[in-house]
Amino acid sequence: MIGQKVFTAVSRPGCGFRTLRTKRIPRISFRALRGKVYAEVDQNLNPRVAALKPSKTMALTDLAMELKAQGVPVIGLAAGEPDFDTPAPIIEAGIRALREGYTRYTPNAGTAALRRAICEKLKADNGLDYLPENIVVSNGAKQSIAQAVLATCSPGDEVIIPAPYWVSYPEMVRLSGATPVVIPSSIDDGFLLSPEALAAAISPATRVLILCTPSNPSGAVYPEETLLALSEIVAQHPRLLVISDEIYEHIMYAPASHCSFAALPGMWERTLTVNGFSKAYAMTGWRLGYLAAPKHFATATARIQSQNTSGASSVAQEAALAALEFGVGGGEPVAEMVTAFRARRDYVVERLNAMDGVRCLTPQGAFYVLPEVSSFFGPEVEAEGFGPVEDVDALCRYLVTKAQVALVPGDAFGEPRCLRISYAASMDTLEEALNRMEAALEPSLFSGRA
Repeated sequence: MIGQKVFTAVSRPGCGFRTLRTKRIPRISFRALRGKVYAEVDQNLNPRVAALKPSKTMALTDLAMELKAQGVPVIGLAAGEPDFDTPAPIIEAGIRALREGYTRYTPNAGTAALRRAICEKLKADNGLDYLPENIVVSNGAKQSIAQAVLATCSPGDEVIIPAPYWVSYPEMVRLSGATPVVIPSSIDDGFLLSPEALAAAISPATRVLILCTPSNPSGAVYPEETLLALSEIVAQHPRLLVISDEIYEHIMYAPASHCSFAALPGMWERTLTVNGFSKAYAMTGWRLGYLAAPKHFATATARIQSQNTSGASSVAQEAALAALEFGVGGGEPVAEMVTAFRARRDYVVERLNAMDGVRCLTPQGAFYVLPEVSSFFGPEVEAEGFGPVEDVDALCRYLVTKAQVALVPGDAFGEPRCLRISYAASMDTLEEALNRMEAALEPSLFSGRA
């Protein structure tokens, strides 16, 4: 009742507990329901949560699935996951784990066996020396990155994010209370951060630089000499840490090669390396990633995890052990997938560059292309039978409506002149999707183009 006394907790400075005091309930609104009177529910959210943007990649993937369920023959090239099945030895290890009773909680940071195996992998593949205490196994690399940001960033800090970027980086930074500082690049730069741009963006508030190589969404790979130049700038700033997202490291196309940032001179102490099993081993649904970092930072991320999700799936961890047994570079199963990805990449790039008004680089890693399509939208542009196409979002709506192909607009990745296409699909699917796109992007269907 209004005016009724209630008890509320009050913090006492310097004390480890709170005391209680009374206050009167303020005037609130009520509504009637089935003859009874109820107080209206306060639907306010944490402002940081309310400000979060939904993931466009997930939204468009969900849309494609909904349309398929309705019988619409939409082709979805928005999802960031391999179309291959998890290799059989990994599946068998998971089944064996279930049968042998590996169905209970594991240690928060991961089983001792898996953390040791990850250390061995990092030494063999990346030239990095870690102990199990430096490893935190999580429910996917996304969780590892989010925990790394939360552990290292505070309100008032700045986090440098080169664009184009993975869609979740800026939102993770905002959720921590820090501020994302986006450094744009372009197709002419190869979608790579230059040392000069990094140096110009650093301020006294800069706390973290996030790097992703090979890149989602562009497939760009940082050459070792570029990473070395970036590391020399990082070394000049004692506060500056690096979160190195290396989830696509095994999906590389020669002559490109992978270099771990923590392996560069002086970078081990200030780098939090994130990797996982989803992309290389086609284990997206198994949800397993990991962080490797100096003990101080690893312990902090493990503390967050302990109060959030606790340890990752026991079954997935046993399966991951089998994946790591494939050896350096992911072994033959990963090599077979990479060979298929390369053939698809070459086909997609050739088809896109043959389309009038489309420009596409040849990516050196991952399984995405990021073609520049800005000639198909603008303030005066209209598409026949659709209407205004003012930006890349509208162009993607046009393509899913007219061509029934679901893609991700580049503004989700900080690159509003482009759209992202995943070529993690069969060659037949890619051929049909590109045929539809080519027909829908016929220049004569658009008016008002520059």
